[in-house]
Parts: sequence; C-alpha cells; structure tokens
Amino acid sequence: MAARLVRRCTCLLREATLLAPAVSPVGQLRLPQGTQKPLTSSATSPSSRLPGPLSELVEKEQVFAPYPGRQEVEQLIEKATQPEELLELLGGGHCLQQNHAALALIQLSRLLSEKPKDKATLIQDARFWQLLHLVNSQITVVWHGTLVKLLRSLYALGLPTTSKDLRSVEQEVRWRMRRLKYKHLAFLAESSATYMQEQGSRELLAELLVHLERRWAEIEDSRTVVAMMMKTGHLSESLMNRLEDKHVLDRAQSITLPHLCNMLLAFARVNFRPEREDSFFSLVHEKLGSELVGLEPALQVDVVWALCVLQQVREAELQAVLRPEFHAQFLGGKSPKDQSTFQKLLHVNATAQLEHPEYTGPLLPTSALVPSPSALEQKMTPLQKELQEVLKGLLGSADKGSFMVATQYGWVLDAEVLLDSESQLLPLRDFVAPHLAPASGSQPLPPGAKRLAFLRWEFPNFNSRSKDLLGRFVLARRHLLAAGFLLVEVPYYEWMELKSEWQKSAYLKDKMRKAVAEELAK
Repeated sequence: MAARLVRRCTCLLREATLLAPAVSPVGQLRLPQGTQKPLTSSATSPSSRLPGPLSELVEKEQVFAPYPGRQEVEQLIEKATQPEELLELLGGGHCLQQNHAALALIQLSRLLSEKPKDKATLIQDARFWQLLHLVNSQITVVWHGTLVKLLRSLYALGLPTTSKDLRSVEQEVRWRMRRLKYKHLAFLAESSATYMQEQGSRELLAELLVHLERRWAEIEDSRTVVAMMMKTGHLSESLMNRLEDKHVLDRAQSITLPHLCNMLLAFARVNFRPEREDSFFSLVHEKLGSELVGLEPALQVDVVWALCVLQQVREAELQAVLRPEFHAQFLGGKSPKDQSTFQKLLHVNATAQLEHPEYTGPLLPTSALVPSPSALEQKMTPLQKELQEVLKGLLGSADKGSFMVATQYGWVLDAEVLLDSESQLLPLRDFVAPHLAPASGSQPLPPGAKRLAFLRWEFPNFNSRSKDLLGRFVLARRHLLAAGFLLVEVPYYEWMELKSEWQKSAYLKDKMRKAVAEELAK
C-alpha cells in the first residue's frame, strides 16, 4: 500500500510540473523462447468498436500520446489485426510506456470480441499475463478514458474473478471515481454493469451508481440519459427518477424531436412510465403533432410502436402508419430492417384492433397478416424443445393441440389448446380460429369453451436479470389477453427448477388449472 501511495504522489507531482514523459522506459521485456505460447486467430477488423451508444463518446477522447518517441508503438497497436502482433511487442525491442500496455489489452479485447475459444487460449499465454502485470505497474498514470475502457476490456476477455490484476484495475477505478468525467462513469455503467454483477464486483457497481446519481446534473446530452435509463435505471429507482427529471419536462421547450424519440424508445424497451406520466406524454403528443410524418419512415413506425407499448397511442398516430400509401413500402421487404419494421406494424395493427374499439381505420390488408415463413424458422431453444415434448405427452393426441402458432397479431404462440366447459381437450381443427390469417375452421366455439395459449419467457425477455418483462413482451401479453386467450406463461427461472419429467408435467397442469380458475373467478 505504501509503495502504491508513493507511485500516486509521484504521478501527481509530475503532472503538476508538466514533465513530458511520466514514466521512465521500462525497457524491453522478453520471455524465454520455450515459455511463449503462440496464439493464432483470424481476428476481426481493427475498426470494430465496443458496443453501445456511449462508447463513441469515450472513443473520441485522445488515447494516443502526442510525444514523438511513442508514435511508432501506438501505430503498431492501433493497426494490429492479429493478437500475436500485440503480444510480440513485449519482445520486439519496443518500450511500452504509460498507456501502451493498456491500449494493447484494449485492442486484444476488440480483436477477440467474437472469439471465445481464442480468449481461453489467450489467458493461457504467458505473454498476456506479462502484459497485464506491466499495466498494473503503470496503472496510476493510465489516462481516465483509457482506464475505463481497460476495465471493460478485462471483463470482456474473461479474466477469472480471483485475478489480482483485475482487482487492481477495479481498485484504481474506485480511487479515481470522483475525478472521472460523467461520460466515463456512464460508459462504465453501460458497458460493464452486467459484468460487475457476474464478477462479484457489486461493491464497485454500488459505488458507481451512487456517483451517477449524485452527479446527474452533469449530463449534457439526451443519448447519455437514454443509455443510463436502459442499462442502470432498473438498478436504482432514485437514479431513474433523476434521469427522468433531467432533457424532458424541465427543458420541454428546448428538447429536439429526435431526442424525444430516443427517450420514448428507451421507455418502451424497459416498459417504464415516468413519475409525471400525464405531463410527459402530453409533451410527446404536442411535439409529434404534424412532425411525425416528417420523420424517416422506419422511425415513424418505431415511435408509434413505442406509444402502443406504453398504452399512449392516439388515433391520428395509428392512422399515420397504417394508411396504405405508407405501409406499402414495407410489404414484402426482404432486408432484416424492413422485416423488423413490418413486424412492428403488425403489432400496431393489433393494438388498433384489440385495444382501440373506437378506431375506424385504416388497417393493414388481410393479405399482409399472413405470417411469413421466416416467423417460424428460428432455431429452437432448449426450453422451447422441452416445453413441446412435455406438452405432447400431456395432450396424447396430435389434434388436441398446435405448436408454434403464428398469429395475425405478429406474435407466435409456443402452443395452443382448446378446453370445453368441463376442461376437457377439444380438437382444434374443427373450430373457428379468428387469430389466424387466413382464419381456419368452421364450427363456432361451444358455450363455455376456453382457448389457452402457452408462452415461454426466456432469459433475454426480461429486463436485466429482473423478473420484469421487457416492453415488447408486455405488449404480447396484453394483445393475446385482449384476443380472448387464457395465458399459460412459462418463465425460464421457474422451468429450470424442475428436474424430472413428472415435475414438468405437473407444473403445466397446475398452470392450466390456475388460468381457468382465474377466468372463472372473474
């Protein structure tokens, strides 16, 4: 500890006297030939960047030192396309000073971002650990922006939680927390909050959230507000309230429409409603007004869809995206973006049909409601496969249930069954099914019949390790209930507790009984 304090004091003195090189050259670092483990990788492009909207803000900081003597090393780091090129810097006669080792580790993380196997190989390479130790010997003079990216990179590289080098970088971040700019804190929260929860760094996360809340007034752009709401708002209610107070109601006259749209999409994603809900949505509708039709078409759909999720859409906004001359441009679209936009149009159309009985039209044409083949082409998940197998055993007959049912509302049911008034299974194919496109069956449902829809909720359907569904799936639940289904919901965290086939079968039977009982209780 004393040695570390001396290093920190030395750093401050050097900064105060504006001496150019903050650290004397550490000299060439070499490993015996026998201890080097070559690492080969078809690395990704060096132009790839850390994910997330705040990363660009941090990237814009100058991360390469201006001193002429260091430019060669920095260029080698920046242009490296293979991990081996970075590891060879240790034994290539180069002097790695100040930020060099940290920058090399950040670049390693970028190159291996999509290569988990190569990450495991890297951690076995002695040169990687030598590079990491070198970083820690210089940690007190690593620049702020580089430091937060370094911590994010070490998390991404999968260092073991017991690594002293990782804990050392975390401790340095904690010591500097008060001096870091808000954009650095926001970047750290956005990019590393999940890692901190998984890596046993909850104390660092808690301290980070405290600083984000205390210094919320330093936020200068709406992009940061949106990112914080999406990534950390659920971790701190008080922080979410502060963020809400920050480009919206208090600065209503100066907020731009694009910023307001970003805010709205962030709210819809996590199904969040502001404390001053009426005032906020009055502002939204006022700002949209005649400007909605001037937005880029896909953004128009996104905005109206977000209002549907938050149950705040108005008739004029529904009409703006459901009119034939508008939605025709997305019919039959082949690109992933067009298909995603049209999927949201199906959800908007379902909202108009199921939740706005006063809506007079227009609506999407019947031909557009027929599900595309791609709606059912996704690879089956383990939960999905197990659920189908157990249900098939319960049903006993193929005509008593349907699986992977694509509805005209843009949602796919994991399974569907029909029960009579005595809760006995009925053959689905015999009865009308208005939720399908085109509709099937000819017989009306018998009195007292109930249509059950099975929905599985996977881990990504929830808001960052909570049991709160994301807005998209809350909308699905509302639509299917409005369409007359009884829902049998199967969340991953309940299913994973069931070990035997008997337990899983009993679980589904109990869920079905409860769904019917709740309906009868109404």
